[in-house]
Amino acid sequence: MTVPLFPLPNLVLFPGVVLPLYVFEQRYRALVADTQASGEPFGIVQIVDMSEEGSAPFHERVSRVGTLAHLQQAETHEDGTSTIVVVGGERFTVQDFDFGHPYLSAEVRLWPLESAPADQQDIVQASARKLLSDLLRLRPTDADLIRANAPEDPMLLASFAANLLPGLGGQDREAALCAPGLLGRLDVLLGAVPRDMKLMN
Repeated sequence: MTVPLFPLPNLVLFPGVVLPLYVFEQRYRALVADTQASGEPFGIVQIVDMSEEGSAPFHERVSRVGTLAHLQQAETHEDGTSTIVVVGGERFTVQDFDFGHPYLSAEVRLWPLESAPADQQDIVQASARKLLSDLLRLRPTDADLIRANAPEDPMLLASFAANLLPGLGGQDREAALCAPGLLGRLDVLLGAVPRDMKLMN
């Protein structure tokens, strides 16, 4: 499938995550208009190289792994900019870029998260509980809000935590998104918990 791409710096969209975006560049205004007309999702990929002068072409500076963004709301302002809300869907890998639009597009292949074997389900659940526990300790002032909104599903909890873990950079989020299976994703996120935090547990 071919999808428009919305590259963003230091941002990785995870499945199930709701993301508001302010759209002001002309090419991305066109992307939103085309998405509204088609009803199809677009892809969000991270810009992994922010350098400009003497750097590689733009399409070579974006990640080859992204997440489909399903448009939920769109409000166009008088100046032509818009505020949109998307929710993360399926993960994908870029197969080839398409330069036939004002914005970057790509032929992508969906990359489903591998299911954990039955004998690892207890480990997945334990890792998810540990991740939530660490998140609560790292953000004590938000603990009540986190408890009220934390998903029970381990995959959605991983997405939820990836957005809220303090100090989690784009590289760590990219590694979590690229983990083949859920247990690996949880392991990446747990590995990003500050060392002194681990020693407290």
